[in-house]
Amino acid sequence: MFIKKLLTVSCVLLSIAQVQAETVLKYSDHQPLNGMRMQFLNEVFFPAVKRESKGRVVIERHWDGELAAAYDALPALSSGKNDISVIVPEYKAKEMPLHQIFKGFPVGPSGAKQVEFFREVYDRIPEFSQELDSNNIRPIFLSTGFPAGFFGTSELPNIAQIKNQKWRSASFWHLDFLKSVGAEPVKMHWGPEVYDALDDGRLDGILVNIDSAYNLNLHKTAKHSLISQQLWLGHLYIIAINNDVWEKLAEEDKQAFSRAAEYSYRYLGHLMDKRYAEMVSLIKEQGNSVRELTDEEIKAWAKTSDFAAHQRDWAKNLPSDNQTAFSVIDRVTQILNTYNH
Repeated sequence: MFIKKLLTVSCVLLSIAQVQAETVLKYSDHQPLNGMRMQFLNEVFFPAVKRESKGRVVIERHWDGELAAAYDALPALSSGKNDISVIVPEYKAKEMPLHQIFKGFPVGPSGAKQVEFFREVYDRIPEFSQELDSNNIRPIFLSTGFPAGFFGTSELPNIAQIKNQKWRSASFWHLDFLKSVGAEPVKMHWGPEVYDALDDGRLDGILVNIDSAYNLNLHKTAKHSLISQQLWLGHLYIIAINNDVWEKLAEEDKQAFSRAAEYSYRYLGHLMDKRYAEMVSLIKEQGNSVRELTDEEIKAWAKTSDFAAHQRDWAKNLPSDNQTAFSVIDRVTQILNTYNH
């Protein structure tokens, strides 16, 4: 009887110790749980963290800007208000100037190769991690985006068709590329006014990532499109953790994050390719005259975009260390070229 009571007490004490040992980390995301990126984190990466840490680390998930809006994500994470968050570099160009170069290329890999590219860049170019460290954060997972596409209101036999037409893009890089190929670049807030402008001729088309085009039904208004998995957008979603929170983790839990990331990377590229194919099929079924660009057309787009000149102008105008920017451009270009062949 005494031994039975002792075992019962021991089990209770062990359970209490396990509860006390559990680390709950708050995750903040500005988007709702309805897209591939968010679902992948929710169903693959975060469960992998819990599994690899043997239940010691649990991610408490907050979606749709519940804890911080998109443009507030970085200060909220840097200050420690949130433990983990998705960080979009283009939303904080002042704090993350070097990260802006990722969107400064017209052509690049997609799917698994895109995942490998970003991982290799972070492994070989320390300035990116240093830029994050200066904001008191560190990356724990690199999530990427889908390729871009040309979505127009009139027939698009080729990219040259957009010359003298009015085209919108959210990226300052793409606005420069559009100007270089002879289009009139247009800045416009995304909202109902975009669809009105497409209807009344104030806009002829939009250069945008294919998932946004599909999710926002743009393909039903701009019914003609040119697409390719090589049409690089360079969109990066950094899943980052506050440095102070990271340092408080036990070494075994830090390793659990690394193992969870390795596990998740093995599936991310394949799922992105699958989702891309599904979206293209659905866009076609819903009446869009979508056409895949040839390799020669992609090369022509890269050449006429004059991207290298735009990169040099961008680096010259940075208020920070210009030479570092030029060096980073060279090294990113070298790595990207290996994925473009």
